[in-house]
Amino acid sequence: MAQIAVIETGGKQYVVESGSVLTIEKLPAAKDGKVVFENVLLVDDGAAVKVGTPYIAGAKVSAEIIEEGRAD
Repeated sequence: MAQIAVIETGGKQYVVESGSVLTIEKLPAAKDGKVVFENVLLVDDGAAVKVGTPYIAGAKVSAEIIEEGRAD
């Protein structure tokens, strides 16, 4: 079962899961094409659900930047 998390970045919330691809408007500073989201609101690992108040202490979601662009 895939892990699911809700992260907050750029003033918006996103539901993410392992292997998913997202389009995010505003990213925090990236290092070597990697970005870490530390504002994690919810984590569901298939066995238990953790909900933050508002964030879960110590929880992080790591991601890789595939492409950068601008809207039309």
